Amino acid sequence: MKSPVITAILVIAVLGATAPAQVASHAPTTAAKTSAPLSPSMQVTGKTVATVNGSVLTDKDLLREMFAIFPYARQHNGFPKSQEAGIRQGALEMIIFEELVYQEAQRRKMTIPAAKIDQGVAAYKQTFESPQQFQQFMQTEMHGSMQQLRNQVQRSMLIDQLLKQEVDQKSAVTAADVRAYYDKNGARFQLPESYTFQSISVIPPLKPTSGQATEARKRAEDFLKQARATKSYQDFGLLAEKISEDDYRVNMGDHKVKPANQLPPQIIKAFQSMKPGEVSGLIQIESAYTIVRLNAHTLAHKQSFDEVKAELKIELQKQKYEQLRVNLAKQLRAKAKIEVV
Repeated sequence: MKSPVITAILVIAVLGATAPAQVASHAPTTAAKTSAPLSPSMQVTGKTVATVNGSVLTDKDLLREMFAIFPYARQHNGFPKSQEAGIRQGALEMIIFEELVYQEAQRRKMTIPAAKIDQGVAAYKQTFESPQQFQQFMQTEMHGSMQQLRNQVQRSMLIDQLLKQEVDQKSAVTAADVRAYYDKNGARFQLPESYTFQSISVIPPLKPTSGQATEARKRAEDFLKQARATKSYQDFGLLAEKISEDDYRVNMGDHKVKPANQLPPQIIKAFQSMKPGEVSGLIQIESAYTIVRLNAHTLAHKQSFDEVKAELKIELQKQKYEQLRVNLAKQLRAKAKIEVV
């Protein structure tokens, strides 16, 4: 996996249920570019939000991680009220986890070469629009101390290094693992009989009068003549967009792939006598009329291993990564003293 160090420093990490969590909360970051007054949820005072084995985490650390989870807060000067509590809780759990990982790296006496820290600092400086902006950041957040910035970069790299050792490297999935999962979960890859088709429909009122029903029938017969004059997917689709009255008209009348068991019996009956590329006659379903163009008919079958192996490997690796990360968090928490303020 790509090293999260640079993304950590830029504070663009993503926290998700299935995606690997990145390191961000203690990495330096520029202030929001806005002249508007900050909303209460974006103001920091340096107050303690949690302690981890005596190490203090502040609301400044928390806000950085909240930005990492929901970066749009900078643009909108705040977090969505309906999501703010969840974002805050997720951010709090993440900065605690990062601190635990950092302390574990220190306990193991892990180190980062000075040259690598130099590279990280140089990469971070490049994210600023000008040297003046960087110097302003150094004064406001690093108190003018380059050593403090180097310490922050080193911290992120140590967290990254330990996660690679305990999570990344152990989450590798072999071709044999993927094959074993495929063989054990065959039912998952069994696809039902399905059809791919387009439609043009006439939809009268739910309970049409005799006059409305007659008018709908006439309109449907006219549509049918036009539909049968089409020669291709494109022709039929453009006609559907022009005259059809069902919701699929906005997408060339295309229903994409539909399992046979999800289609009305009248449609299935029509398909049984059609070949791909053919247009049906009028199909009446209650008071509505539909004309379909069959594009493909796929019999029930099992997806081959070659069809699914690439995406399946990614899925299994993500699952394994997340489980390892969760297990690591549990192990570190079990021997830690954590206080949330």
